[in-house]
Amino acid sequence: MILEDSSNSDHRVETRLLLNNLQSFEFIFQLLLMRNILGITNDLSQALQRKDQDIVNAMSLVKVSKDRLQKMREDGWHNLLCEVSLFCEKQNIDIVNMDDAFVLQGKPGVNFKRQLQELNNRFTEVSSELLICVASLNPRDSFFAFDKEKLVNLARFYPSEFSSLELTGIGNQLENYIKDVRSCEQFSNLDGISDLSRKMVETRRHIVYPMVYLLLKLALLLPMATATVERSFSAMKFVKNQMRNRMGDEFLNGCLVTYFESDIFDSVENEKILQRFQNMTSRRGKL
Repeated sequence: MILEDSSNSDHRVETRLLLNNLQSFEFIFQLLLMRNILGITNDLSQALQRKDQDIVNAMSLVKVSKDRLQKMREDGWHNLLCEVSLFCEKQNIDIVNMDDAFVLQGKPGVNFKRQLQELNNRFTEVSSELLICVASLNPRDSFFAFDKEKLVNLARFYPSEFSSLELTGIGNQLENYIKDVRSCEQFSNLDGISDLSRKMVETRRHIVYPMVYLLLKLALLLPMATATVERSFSAMKFVKNQMRNRMGDEFLNGCLVTYFESDIFDSVENEKILQRFQNMTSRRGKL
């Protein structure tokens, strides 16, 4: 419509260029390629974005995604080319002759390499094992995921926190701990390790099982590759921009809190905020 009806010649020229790019074999090829890649990793992406993360299944999806991407890279080109050619034929788009001379730009399978490299960077063998070990602390379904050997292995990842003597004794403490919490009604129906850590403090079992509680604290401090963390770092670019690049840590922290928790702050009336600042100002004046 813009190409045919627009009175602006610049718009018509720009539209013609865009249409030429969209209606090309190269564009269709990349479009279907990315559709396949994103389709393979979609379940993994959804699993990592859920708040009630099932780490064990998420790690299984990482392996599945890597294997499928590698298989598609090795054996999927012929089917992809056939699919692209069929689509172009239906839409009357010129099909590239693969026998013609072609100057290669970039490397074959670069999208696969990038996706595989991204998965390998985020989920190394060590980090995957670490996440699986952390999942053994999950209290759901009467501590169904509990695995003593994995938790002992988790402690070995932190040599500065657990001495060799403590590593020798942590196995027995884990066995006492799991028998205790499984038989205690207060520890039933817990939703995650954060609930478990609070319940241990409430029942003073963090004193009885100090090494188990230390594992819980380390697990809660462990940075996860979640969508929440990704969005937090992305948001920093909006808060600390070129106009405010000298912002101090304290001010930046305050701005980020209000940015992330905007839904909560929207419910606070402006009058209450003004009143609070007036009270703070008056107290400082008296001091």
